[in-house]
Amino acid sequence: MRLTRRGIATLAAAAVLFGLGEAAGYPVFLGLAAVAAAAVLAAVAVTGRRPRVEVTRRVYPDRVERGRPALVELRVRNPNARRQAAFTATDRMGAVRLAVSVRSLAAGADVTYANEVPTERRGRHEVGPLTLNRTDALGLGQSGLSLSDTATLWVYPRVHPMRLSAAGLLRHHHEGTATESAPRGSLDLREVREYVVGDEVRHLHWKATARTGRLMIRDCADPNQPQFTALLDNRPEVGAFEPAVELAASLLVAAVNADHRTRLVTSSGADVTAAAGALSVRRLLDELCVLDRAKDTGLPLVHSALSRAKGGTLVAISSALSPADLAALASIRASYPDLVVISIGRPVEVPGAKVLRASDAPDAIRQWHTVIAR
Repeated sequence: MRLTRRGIATLAAAAVLFGLGEAAGYPVFLGLAAVAAAAVLAAVAVTGRRPRVEVTRRVYPDRVERGRPALVELRVRNPNARRQAAFTATDRMGAVRLAVSVRSLAAGADVTYANEVPTERRGRHEVGPLTLNRTDALGLGQSGLSLSDTATLWVYPRVHPMRLSAAGLLRHHHEGTATESAPRGSLDLREVREYVVGDEVRHLHWKATARTGRLMIRDCADPNQPQFTALLDNRPEVGAFEPAVELAASLLVAAVNADHRTRLVTSSGADVTAAAGALSVRRLLDELCVLDRAKDTGLPLVHSALSRAKGGTLVAISSALSPADLAALASIRASYPDLVVISIGRPVEVPGAKVLRASDAPDAIRQWHTVIAR
């Protein structure tokens, strides 16, 4: 328990009034000093006992798109045999205070409160610690109890509905050839060849082995799958970074939902691959949630891993493309059948690539549906 500034000032005023009353012989000053001292003593009596309650906090949902509602749910229970006085529960999320006034609770009673949290800023935010404060009616004293546990709120970039154009070859073995990087072990028979050390014995072709007199193996592999790669520029000199992250999130989610082999690459070196499914969407959005501009300067736009990869669609998103960046994109044009460059705010030209110039993410998506996925 401690006195507030008002309580300290009231106690000091009581001492001054008492001194004046004794020195000048004015009973009214003595009466006022007694009233002020009594108010401070009453505040100490009211706030002397800290709140003795059980509090459970839950953030729902714990992952939300930017601008969508999210709530902090507090469940307060009084486990004592006597009534619990009212108090204030205060949470913090960065510089934002989330205060809830908890009413007086009877013995054994519990009540649930919900408080909306701000979700306008992308990122991973810590909610807490929770502080339980009790003050008197005049605000002269207060007591607090701090709970050390925290909760995490993931604020994702906003995801817009998009559709992608088809890229790569179909799944059926008669509609495309396999490559060395194609996944092995499927039921699509590519060829029957002679056994080499390291092949799985379960794939032996016994009829061909009996006919040729040599161990023959069934070589099963998938054809090329549709591949989608997003190159996001997060160098320090990038201006419109949030629209770029929003656009990358929309493209990646659409690619995963379309069963593309999806990959996110950034100029700072992040490299995340994902297959189809809800867990892959969460993995990509978690990465974009915490992604920030790189601190190092002089980074190239095109990551070295992109030069080694081949095939599928590559979408480069940036708002600060220099002549060197354009030359780097042109140099990897042969590795990607479909190269799309989305420049936010600046007109650029890349030989052999489709270029979209947009002012923000919704404008880029409109142009994508008009030019790329029409």
